[in-house]
Amino acid sequence: MDSASAHPVSPPSSPGSAVARITLAHGSGGKAMADLIQGVFLAGFQHPCLAHLNDQAVVPLPEGAGQRLALTTDSYVVSPLFFAGGDIGSLAVNGTVNDLAVGGARPLYLTCGFILEEGLPLTTLRRVVDSMAMAAAIAGVDIVAGDTKVVPRGSADKLFINTTGVGLVPPGVNLSPQAIQPGDVILINGYLGDHGAAITVARADLVLESQIESDCQPLNSLVQAILVACSEVRAMRDATRGGVATVLNEFALSAGLGILLEEAWLPVRPAVRGLCELLGLDPLYLANEGKLVVVVPASQADTVLAAMVAHPAGRDSQIIGRTIPQPAGLVQLKTAFGSDRIVDRLVGDQLPRIC
Repeated sequence: MDSASAHPVSPPSSPGSAVARITLAHGSGGKAMADLIQGVFLAGFQHPCLAHLNDQAVVPLPEGAGQRLALTTDSYVVSPLFFAGGDIGSLAVNGTVNDLAVGGARPLYLTCGFILEEGLPLTTLRRVVDSMAMAAAIAGVDIVAGDTKVVPRGSADKLFINTTGVGLVPPGVNLSPQAIQPGDVILINGYLGDHGAAITVARADLVLESQIESDCQPLNSLVQAILVACSEVRAMRDATRGGVATVLNEFALSAGLGILLEEAWLPVRPAVRGLCELLGLDPLYLANEGKLVVVVPASQADTVLAAMVAHPAGRDSQIIGRTIPQPAGLVQLKTAFGSDRIVDRLVGDQLPRIC
């Protein structure tokens, strides 16, 4: 279940607490959203696939088929609809493709549902649909079914999209945070926070010396290159809502291990770093839409890094840290000054509606 952003209108709370209303923090990927998922969705639906808290469910096909089916669904409500480097249409396709891919699946088919607000210009809808078609072609998937609903003016913000994806996981591919071991190495395929920064600039209509573009892209081809290079990949996750910090906290808790990051190894564009310093943001928590976090055995790290750098979607890949036995469930960052600081899950959120 997708677990990952705006300052809450009231203090974040678990669904069972005295504050029994949804706040924006419940969509952040932080502690409030974890409480919501645990207290409402997992308690209500109670299926083993949901308990893994992955971005896709991998279920067996009929006996003898060998492969397994991967399913995922997501909804996109980004504001504004268009931004540097992408739009809600390409975001919907790539986000769903990536949620399948990081589970080891080969994405095949998508469905899409559109919630349209009365008064939406038809030219806007056509532009979004054309973008989705192009993104699907680049990712090598087909959009095979859909649904459209129109709601009265004021009942939605122009356009919302829901997508569902289906793919196949080949035999022998079993990616899970529970497989992470002490001493494993953590890699990322490029710069942190580009998407969250691009949305911030577009929403606030900021003028910067250097334009920041979203990293929105499909990752399925890169994932396949990683799996070919290393048969012992432990886990992968695309760092969307809540950013890299949220993914690593989920990994640390699932594996029962600690994670130590090196600040000097974190790739952040100067323009993104400058925006974060200006607005008091942290690039570790900024959303990405074309970045994946990979955990591999230390003996395979150089091989995997070479395979990632050789791929167009991973040419800026870097090793950013490693897993450690203790303190279990905690992510730490070794700063440029040699001190350690805790990288906790988000409380509240940095940015609203980044996807």
